[in-house]
Amino acid sequence: MGRGAQAQTQQNIDQQLTSQNAMNQQIYGSSQALGSQAAGGYQNLLANPGYSQAQQSAITGLSQSALSSSFDALAQNAANRAARTNNSAGYGELIDSLARTQGQDSANLAQQNQGAFANASRSDTQSALAGLSGLYGMDANLLGRALGVPAQLLDASARNAASSGFSLGFGPGGLSFGAKG
Repeated sequence: MGRGAQAQTQQNIDQQLTSQNAMNQQIYGSSQALGSQAAGGYQNLLANPGYSQAQQSAITGLSQSALSSSFDALAQNAANRAARTNNSAGYGELIDSLARTQGQDSANLAQQNQGAFANASRSDTQSALAGLSGLYGMDANLLGRALGVPAQLLDASARNAASSGFSLGFGPGGLSFGAKG
């Protein structure tokens, strides 16, 4: 190969290398920007896990309202029956029993809601830690400890999955309830 051809080849190699380095820098910059956005989202999720106060209030209100509606319907049916038969024997006892049962069910529902809120908070914390650990290539438990997340929250997901029999969701379709049998 002559000196002219060798110089031309070297110039082509240098030009290709410059072009490749510019492309690599662009990809690296885009990657950094995406990583920063994702990290910000995960950090926000870690700082604000679970449902907001407004969502918790809406879930509690809707679930208690649904429970109340069913007991109101039962009480109305009992009143209609007493009026229809012109016999009020047992009506007062039935209303008392319905009120007791409604109070118990309302307390149970409130307890289930609080458990679901706590589980959502733990789940969001775990998701945020897993996302950050993936971005930074670090073990989620180690990252959690470094960020000051209590150890009992780090393995809560496995414990909750094994013990929970109730699920509660709030999404685009509205409020949803579930029970594992």
